[in-house]
Amino acid sequence: MTRNQFQRMVFAFLTVLVTVHTYVFYSLYVVNGQTLMNITQESSVLRAIRSQGGVYMFGKMCPIWMVVLVEFCFAYALEVLIGSPLSFRLACRKFDMKTTHPMIFESTVINATVGIMCPAMSLIAAFLYFPYYSGFNIWTLLANWLKFVCFNFPFAFFTQMYFIQPLVRTVFRLIFAKDIKARG
Repeated sequence: MTRNQFQRMVFAFLTVLVTVHTYVFYSLYVVNGQTLMNITQESSVLRAIRSQGGVYMFGKMCPIWMVVLVEFCFAYALEVLIGSPLSFRLACRKFDMKTTHPMIFESTVINATVGIMCPAMSLIAAFLYFPYYSGFNIWTLLANWLKFVCFNFPFAFFTQMYFIQPLVRTVFRLIFAKDIKARG
């Protein structure tokens, strides 16, 4: 689908932009929402976050926009440098891009990307959200990493496969419609 490095960077940007917002929402509202509301005795997750002074990250409370920005920077760098190139290579090891139906090949790339990015970003999140107030412990870090992978992997698979990638591919085709039309 992408033809050159600029298009690959734009595609990665769009993917990470949607993904990071989706995962921050998922983490704050779905996974931790009830706990945040119970701790602060607030009636909504957003009020609970405001009441506690933000989201715990780097051993202190940070505003949500900072959480999104930090995760975006990590995810974009990881996607461009490792996730996208490695997932494409893994897909090419199993399927020939020229003879395989595009839907099967793209699905394979998406699955490989989830398999790479989910554990990697979960490890980064385990560092970012580590409970530093109790000191650093490698076993706590590994347990948090495993917990994050278990929470995030099913969500990552289904959202990437059925929501995020179809949306990003549609937006990408709109942005580069002239180039795609000139190719075909």
